[in-house]
Amino acid sequence: QVTLVESGGGLVQSGGSLRLSCAASDSAVSTGIMGWFRQAPEKEREFVATVDWSGTSTTYADSVKGRFTISRDNAKNTVYLQMNSLKPDDSAVYYCAADRTNYDITYYLNPENYSYWGQGTQVTVSS
Repeated sequence: QVTLVESGGGLVQSGGSLRLSCAASDSAVSTGIMGWFRQAPEKEREFVATVDWSGTSTTYADSVKGRFTISRDNAKNTVYLQMNSLKPDDSAVYYCAADRTNYDITYYLNPENYSYWGQGTQVTVSS
């Protein structure tokens, strides 16, 4: 069983930046997909970004394109989410997700296609 642990959340003013990290307990996910989702109160969990095993193929939700950057360091079994120009609408619990598979990256826009999830980290953006 792979454990994912997120860190880096917090309270930031609108326009500010945060960097989330997610460390995996097992190197097996270093050859699989890793991604980020978020869930605001009374809303469904939504896709934010995902990155393939090599770190060269990424995809983003339209709402975060140009502001967020996903990256990974397989030597550390860690995925990152750099969030810039944050808006109050970005406030949510952010979840890291991973899977050992490597299908077309669009397959991973669906949260059901991930096997492993972190506990989440709260991001709050004040106006």
